[in-house]
Amino acid sequence: MRYLVLAYGDQKKMEALTKEQFEALVAKCKPLDDELKRSGHYVSGDSLEWATTSIRTRGGKMVVTDGPFVESKEKVGGIIVIEARDLNEAIRVASMHPAARLGEEGGWFLELRPYSAQCHQ
Repeated sequence: MRYLVLAYGDQKKMEALTKEQFEALVAKCKPLDDELKRSGHYVSGDSLEWATTSIRTRGGKMVVTDGPFVESKEKVGGIIVIEARDLNEAIRVASMHPAARLGEEGGWFLELRPYSAQCHQ
């Protein structure tokens, strides 16, 4: 089963990092990607820009707004698609990512969403 791993981050905290701190954080991601590829869990992944545009329908009209869909200081900063037997394995695999280990001071967290087979029929 495939899972989308959304990496949410606090833009202000990330922008406050020095160049060296940011590069050290990014350097921690490559070994994980390599391990996930070796283990067969990695499907795809990438970093995202902070800019967000939301599209939704309100009162029968399409509304396009700047900003995240939910009211949150965190924004989606990256995505990873992984392959896992079940949710428990997906949690184990995703928890290896540096964003899952930064804690509150790092301002990051991960969200797992299983792919829905209904949408791809």
